[in-house]
Amino acid sequence: MFALRPLFAAACVAVAAMTAPDPVPAQVLVFEELDGWRDDDQREALRAFLETCDLLKDPLWAPLCRLAADAGESADSARAFFELFFRPVVIGTPPALFTGYYEPMLDGSPVRTARFRYPIYARPPELRDGMVYYSRSDIEAGAIAGRGLELAWLDDPVEVFFLHIQGSGRIRMPDGRVMRVGYGGKNGHPYRSVGQEMVRLGTHTPDQVSAQTIRSWVRANPGPGHAMLDHNPSYVFFRRLPDLAADKGPIGAMGRSLTDLRSVAIDPRYNPLGAPIWIEKEGRDPMRRLMVAQDTGGAIKGAQRADIYFGTGDAAGDAAGTVKDGGRMVVLLPIDLAYAMLPDG
Repeated sequence: MFALRPLFAAACVAVAAMTAPDPVPAQVLVFEELDGWRDDDQREALRAFLETCDLLKDPLWAPLCRLAADAGESADSARAFFELFFRPVVIGTPPALFTGYYEPMLDGSPVRTARFRYPIYARPPELRDGMVYYSRSDIEAGAIAGRGLELAWLDDPVEVFFLHIQGSGRIRMPDGRVMRVGYGGKNGHPYRSVGQEMVRLGTHTPDQVSAQTIRSWVRANPGPGHAMLDHNPSYVFFRRLPDLAADKGPIGAMGRSLTDLRSVAIDPRYNPLGAPIWIEKEGRDPMRRLMVAQDTGGAIKGAQRADIYFGTGDAAGDAAGTVKDGGRMVVLLPIDLAYAMLPDG
């Protein structure tokens, strides 16, 4: 899965749950209640936390970020840092819904050729935030073609669609160069799930729907398949990221690189961007690990909703594309903020 990832100001990392559209329950736990907490290596999560920690300007967070830098290099010291300065809080009512996303590596060309015929576009200069622009079907039909907005050309319209869903990618050119692209804006139309539409129309059952099955079905049924993709009118524009190092992950909503299996996209109306998030994912491959809320997504809605970043390339895509699991997510909040979440806090 995937999400449309806008750049949020650092101020969005305030008490998101207190500005949620509807009241949600909150329960403060102790760390002993987190399943698998002592089996995780929180050093990796601490490094991910430090990636965006300097953006947390709220007075309740800033001192913790300074302390995080001096927390030490051992697994025990990393765990002790989180246990000493945070409290686990369940916001909303489990079960959670976990999905996964990744950074695709795709073949492409800087110019249109017989093979590479499907463009990805830069954001049109007239498009303003909040403006409703041409729909996906309009743009695919050529509404903005020929204006010099084409960043690159790909060889598969299905992969173009999924690049929009992921929100970032690497495009390998014929000469071996790799272009990094990231989210540059969207057309103002709401995201609609193609998988849910396939279930509604009876082509698949809910347990059958995954990124892989959508790809296969659209390719096997090109006419109705591409009409199915147009069910989602939302369209993503991209920007080049020429200064992003090859060993760094894509840029998330906080403007910093994501970390494989340690960064997660959340709904910032309920869980603060930049906060550590404890994941208890069930399903075929259960997961118990500490991550950091460093991204958002158009389909990531609700207090118990998260999209796990799996990494770059086909293997990461295969792993991410089958995740649609329940479980529980727990946000770690500074102690005063955690207890302020309670009704009598």
